Amino acid sequence: MALSEPIPTPRPTPTPTLSPAPNPAPNPAPAEQSAAAAGGAGGTGAAGAEPTPTRGLLPLLFTGNSAMYALYIGVGGILLPLQVEQISPHHKVAMLGLIGGVSAVFATVFNPVAGALSDRSGRRNPWILGGGLLAVPAMLLLGAVNSILLVAIAWCLGQAVMNVFQAAITSVIPDRVPVARRGIASAAVGLGVPIGSIVGVLIANAFSGSFATGYLVLGLVVAAAAVLFTVLGKEQRRPPKAPATLGEQVHAFADSLRAHDFRWAFIGRALLVLGYFGVSGYQLYILQDHISLPHGMSATAAAAVLTPVSSVAMVVSIAICGPLSDRMDARKVFVGISAATTGLAVLIPIISPTFVGMVVFSVVNGLAFGCFFAVDNALVTLVLPKAEDAARDLGVLNVANAGPQIVAPFVASVLVGVGGYNLLFAAGGAFAVLGALAIRPIRSVR
Repeated sequence: MALSEPIPTPRPTPTPTLSPAPNPAPNPAPAEQSAAAAGGAGGTGAAGAEPTPTRGLLPLLFTGNSAMYALYIGVGGILLPLQVEQISPHHKVAMLGLIGGVSAVFATVFNPVAGALSDRSGRRNPWILGGGLLAVPAMLLLGAVNSILLVAIAWCLGQAVMNVFQAAITSVIPDRVPVARRGIASAAVGLGVPIGSIVGVLIANAFSGSFATGYLVLGLVVAAAAVLFTVLGKEQRRPPKAPATLGEQVHAFADSLRAHDFRWAFIGRALLVLGYFGVSGYQLYILQDHISLPHGMSATAAAAVLTPVSSVAMVVSIAICGPLSDRMDARKVFVGISAATTGLAVLIPIISPTFVGMVVFSVVNGLAFGCFFAVDNALVTLVLPKAEDAARDLGVLNVANAGPQIVAPFVASVLVGVGGYNLLFAAGGAFAVLGALAIRPIRSVR
């Protein structure tokens, strides 16, 4: 995720797959969607088959997602804005929006494509390893360039390889985790967001005066996590899929969104991510230009304080909401609560544009998005239209992570130009509330 995923889904985000299926089945009737979702949850290639739990998988999912979000947050939240400001100080808001929007296009394209390729190969680990290792040269290139055009190209390449990594690791849950364990698995993935954010911001802040070194360290973190995951996370090869024509891929891609519940899950996530990234993508500039900071505190130092505060709140929320959603067998209510709380949280810095106000905002927002990340991955895996296309369908859904990131930088820069950062906060909250409302029509998941 850029938190491309990174929602991220989740890229994903936390999160972003053209289908290689040559003859996609018709959209299931509402009565059949629950069974299809259960089959999709399995992701084994046989509808209704439950995956066998893999020992040690949850710590590996946590590690892999933490590394992914460390790079997304460290680069997108600190190093990239600082680099853009150094190159174009008077047009930094517009230039960051341009780079973020263009690079998110690559996230949108490469995540579904990589997911489809991993579906076709019948394996995830090689794609996780390849994307993770390629993060190193991509980050080296990003640290070596010194113009807006070259920064945009380099970050596009970085988004491309990171979304290969994200598409494959996102598909591990429906492949290898039983339905009854989805909430806990989703919590393990969700914990990667706050922990990865802390690691990414601390690394970026430590190397804020040396972009090249900071980028390289973050790339090495992802590469190390990819090696660890593929060495310890053994997988069984799934039946590979026959190649499909471009027309068949496009048709199957669109077919995913014809499923009622899947479509509303897509819309809900897209709105939530749009609200989140519209604000968080400009956090450094908000701290520089809008918030009254204590004397002697820099914007990067403030970010290094606020991120752990938000992350601790996320951890608490994830630890409670993930298992609780399993016990209650309810997902939608948690997503709704998280989005509504986010809508309220953005009012805090509008009322109190101070460092204390931002601390309170970080706590409330962390609790809200921790709840969201804890259960959203579990919810979406339960509404997948087809078991045999789990990675494709998750990739389609992860377009809801990357797609809003295409729009968010441009929208955010316009909003800041028209009404300042207060308007940006208000718009972010409104999108989050709309995202909560979009979850309600889902029928097959409580």
